[in-house]
Amino acid sequence: MWMFREVIDAFWTPDIWLPPNTKWSDLEPNERVQYTDHRHLFYPLPMAIVVLLIRYLLEKYCFSPFGVSLGIKNTKPKRAPDNVILEETFAKNNKWNHKEVVGLAKRLDWTERQVERWLRLRRAQGKPSTLVKFCESSWRCFYYTFSFHYGFVFLWSKPWLWNIDYCWIGYPHQGTTRDTWWYYMMSLSFYWALAVSQFFDVKRKDFWQMFVHHICTICLLSFSWICNFHRIGTLVLLTHDCGDIFLECAKMAKYAKYQKLCDIVSVIFIIVWLITRIGLFPFWILYSTSVDAPRVVNQMFPAYYIFNGLLFLLLGLHLYWTHLILRIAFISWNSGKIDGDIRSSSSDEITLDDDSNSKIDDINEVLPNGTT
Repeated sequence: MWMFREVIDAFWTPDIWLPPNTKWSDLEPNERVQYTDHRHLFYPLPMAIVVLLIRYLLEKYCFSPFGVSLGIKNTKPKRAPDNVILEETFAKNNKWNHKEVVGLAKRLDWTERQVERWLRLRRAQGKPSTLVKFCESSWRCFYYTFSFHYGFVFLWSKPWLWNIDYCWIGYPHQGTTRDTWWYYMMSLSFYWALAVSQFFDVKRKDFWQMFVHHICTICLLSFSWICNFHRIGTLVLLTHDCGDIFLECAKMAKYAKYQKLCDIVSVIFIIVWLITRIGLFPFWILYSTSVDAPRVVNQMFPAYYIFNGLLFLLLGLHLYWTHLILRIAFISWNSGKIDGDIRSSSSDEITLDDDSNSKIDDINEVLPNGTT
């Protein structure tokens, strides 16, 4: 037991988490200042259950009827006939080349067309219906819209929205307000709910990649809360929520077959993405954390460098996504269409599957004249 206690004490040593000459006792809540409390990070766990319940009720009683009223059908794909040999082959590899198709056709005494049709039906079995995808996008659009407007309204009266230096002035003795507390707890509960719901939703190809993404987001939010970086954290959340609203709206329009609306909203999404993820995030937020913070705080500490490093990793991911988004957009608007997916065996080419749920596949789904 004493060894466990020593490990815990070593983990929470102030030399790692706090600026020099600062102790945890200095940040205990008092009558004047209400500091962040790492113990509050357990609250989003039961809150995530509430989020999942709200999602279920909204999808069943609001989003699904709304989708049906738009003409979206909840039709399930036709099942492929049972075949042990093809199932075993499909389990090992669900992408068959022409040579494999020919071999299976000879083995089963089928035509190549029959084998290809079985493969097409088998792939379609695991895909959600259009109505299910509409409901999922509606839920995410609802949350991002609510989160962005909540954050924008309460940050409007905060000085660090208008002068980002206030994220560091007086640090670490910066109290948190009730609206900031709720902003963080709601965001954490939403991402915990996403991480859990992935195991119950229709599984996509990038299941584990998205799961790791949700966990990394939770870690970044938790880290900023523990280090009392909640002010800069609220700005990061605000700049990231607004773009996803338009992405989900474009997908909803696509599922409802409002192509012109989808085209307009998808263009707005790309513009907002470039402004927030490639403009505001690096030149406003990262500049502040990298240049202004050391100048104002003077003495930095290990946790700061870890936090700032995570933000730069996030920027790297944004740049990678932006490169692919613009490339897909260029192909789409010049060719007039995007095929089912853009594939290549070369590592220099973009590989997209229409049954995954990554950021790039979402873009591929909503670009003008694209196919779902």
